[in-house]
Amino acid sequence: MVRTLAFLALLGIGGSAVAQQKAPSYPLITHDPYFSIWSATDELNGSTTKHWTGAAQSLTGFVKVDGITYRVLGQNEQSYQAIAATSDEAPYQVKYTETAPAEGWMQNSFDDKAWKSGKAPFGDNVASGGTHWESRELWTRRTFDAGDLSAAELFLKISHDDNITVYLNGEEIYGHKGWLNQYIYKPIPDAVKSKLKAKGNVLAIHILNTAGGAFLDAGIARLVPPPGNKGIEKGIQTAVNINATQTSYQFTCGKADVTLTFTSPLLMDDLMLLSRPISYISYKVSSNDNAAHKVQVYFGASTNISVNVPAQAVTTSKYTNGQLSVLKAGTKEQPMLKKKGDDLRIDWGYMYIATPTATRPVQYVSNAGDAMAAFANGTTASTKLDKQLVLSTAVDLGTVNATPKEQLFLLGYDDLYALQYFNTNLKAWWKNDATQTIDKQLNAAYTDYASILSKCAKFNAQLHKDAVSAGGETYAKLCELAYRQAISAHKLAKSPQGEILFLSKENFSNGCINTVDVTYPSAPLFLLYNPDLLKGMMNGIFYFSESGKFTEPYAAHDLGTYPLANGQVYGEGMPVEESGNMLVLAGAIARAEGNADYAKKHWKTLTTWAEYLLKEGFDPANQLCTDDFAGHLARNTNLSLKAIAGIRSYAMLAKQQGLTDVATKYENAAKEMAANWVKLADDGDHFSLAFESKNTWSQKYNMVWDKVLNFNLFPAAVYKKETDFYLTKQHKFGLPLDSRKTYTKSDWIMWTAVLTDNSSDFDALVAPLYTYVTGTTTRVPLSDWHETTNGKMVGFQARSVVGGYFMKMLDAKFNPAAVSVSSK
Repeated sequence: MVRTLAFLALLGIGGSAVAQQKAPSYPLITHDPYFSIWSATDELNGSTTKHWTGAAQSLTGFVKVDGITYRVLGQNEQSYQAIAATSDEAPYQVKYTETAPAEGWMQNSFDDKAWKSGKAPFGDNVASGGTHWESRELWTRRTFDAGDLSAAELFLKISHDDNITVYLNGEEIYGHKGWLNQYIYKPIPDAVKSKLKAKGNVLAIHILNTAGGAFLDAGIARLVPPPGNKGIEKGIQTAVNINATQTSYQFTCGKADVTLTFTSPLLMDDLMLLSRPISYISYKVSSNDNAAHKVQVYFGASTNISVNVPAQAVTTSKYTNGQLSVLKAGTKEQPMLKKKGDDLRIDWGYMYIATPTATRPVQYVSNAGDAMAAFANGTTASTKLDKQLVLSTAVDLGTVNATPKEQLFLLGYDDLYALQYFNTNLKAWWKNDATQTIDKQLNAAYTDYASILSKCAKFNAQLHKDAVSAGGETYAKLCELAYRQAISAHKLAKSPQGEILFLSKENFSNGCINTVDVTYPSAPLFLLYNPDLLKGMMNGIFYFSESGKFTEPYAAHDLGTYPLANGQVYGEGMPVEESGNMLVLAGAIARAEGNADYAKKHWKTLTTWAEYLLKEGFDPANQLCTDDFAGHLARNTNLSLKAIAGIRSYAMLAKQQGLTDVATKYENAAKEMAANWVKLADDGDHFSLAFESKNTWSQKYNMVWDKVLNFNLFPAAVYKKETDFYLTKQHKFGLPLDSRKTYTKSDWIMWTAVLTDNSSDFDALVAPLYTYVTGTTTRVPLSDWHETTNGKMVGFQARSVVGGYFMKMLDAKFNPAAVSVSSK
């Protein structure tokens, strides 16, 4: 135990941390929406590591102790061979109709000659390269040959939007109501497989487009048997700890203890470091029986990290540069910024594995099975294949005793070009210095390792301390889990106008880039640690209006679909929502910086939006708000609160600039609106979902700015009435968003909790959220939209909005005296 605590101290992990920390998915490599790898099981060696979308991006790790090999990281990727390929693997045609066909249309014998022929995939996105489909219903038939598959495990590979039924040779094999945001593999029953023929099998599909987007792509695949694990044992995981910048695991591997630490040094006070796309993987090994042992370590990374789909061919190379031995891989195609959308991975640029040349590493490229066997047998491997390869590095640590020996590996990604911004391709922020190369960055990362780890340790400890002080230990754990996720859902670059851009991807929501109502809930984290990054989330929206490219008298919703920021793509605006967001955040920046300089640069635009809110904001028309999944709502009381906060922010900003008359006008308007709000929203022991809508309720999370920014528009009794009511409406996994459904948004719960006036009530609202985070069966990076009755994800994952968890810390920073009193 003494040695374990010492290891934790070396890692900058405080002794107060829980040794076996739980998470829905564990952050390993976290830099941006494309370079983001997670472990979805509580044991690091219990599953294949994945990109946040769920696609396998395998990292593997082994430790050999006295000739016995132990697995400590990852599992072999499941590999599939296409029998009838989906469009992401190869082009194909189907027969289709958009009018209801005759009975028996799914049978092999059905005559489909009158049906149209179309290229897959089908959908409403013309950029997909398939067949345009926007009608309500679609029927498709695809004929394929199978050969002898009697010994194979067969799967339906499919992605669809929305409701669907799938038949194979007339037998139903899959049905689902709703949409998928990724390809999934569904096992085909043996009874259906037994009826497959060598030639002339039919995959028939009926899909119903109920709302929103439309998409269909489906095929048949066989599971490729995984390589064996003969002679390899499983390391015993004894602990896992998550802090702000690191995830650390401890293992017992026979007579050695191993600490495996992943560090993504996302320190927001150093933008070059924040932008540097390199993570550290550290093995620390020591004897656990006071004897000396021979130890070798291995780290492998799949080339699938550099592809969108495994079927893409890659090139690899090995070289030395500076102090490092390097392996490199990337697609042969290199389709630079050619794809946009949600369930996508990067397939341009190059991945890199580096380790110090002085440690005499053995590096090779092969398939996964050969890579593992080669390390276990003390040999190397190679391949002539160009898909689904593994970049392998093995290092002999020699004799290891009770004093830990460390081996460092670096995993990096150079995307060459990162974003497109109004039709100009932009490089990542770290390339603002034109002399920089990824090799220079890799060598700098290695040279600076000790100092960066020290900075991370200091920051980790300070964040933990501040979070505990603001909201307690449970709250601190939630913030620590959210930290890297919130940052890495963005990409940092510089605009052609020389402004900072920190553009989010709306992960597994709709793939939009720089969505304003994603910026809004994310903001507390960045207001705390670097308001310039929040400016980087707002600059593009200001430019969109001020350049004349967006001409509405309210703020835009987004700038496009990631990674292409060429203008709004969301089909419907959110006028009150986005205008209120921009005004509130401009006010919050002024509070954080102590001046209104940023707002002054955009005063004309802010004035236009404030005028719009004066006219339309108090009693909103039937329109969407950020919770658009709940549908349109007129007279939305929470949206009204946002408008009121936006107007009051504008008044504060005017006052800071000496515009006294303007400040008075808007402050008085906000006060009058707030007084009317209390009257119209009153519903006895709480306030209603919509004005004068009795027996309804909702979380009034937008009210939090009245407290955090000291607007004093609402008396404390209003907060108290609402929060007391919320405490009667909670379920096991949290407080529902409103009275219409039992699902919730976790970021809004954290904002709502800040309205409480004592630590007991705050804890009571936060505790069920922690129960969700540690108990959900949905093993993905934090989903901010979950069901409060069973703890399962409803939608969204890996989004930046969990930066909203830091609202309590922001309140503590802005109002230390008030928070100190309320915590007693």
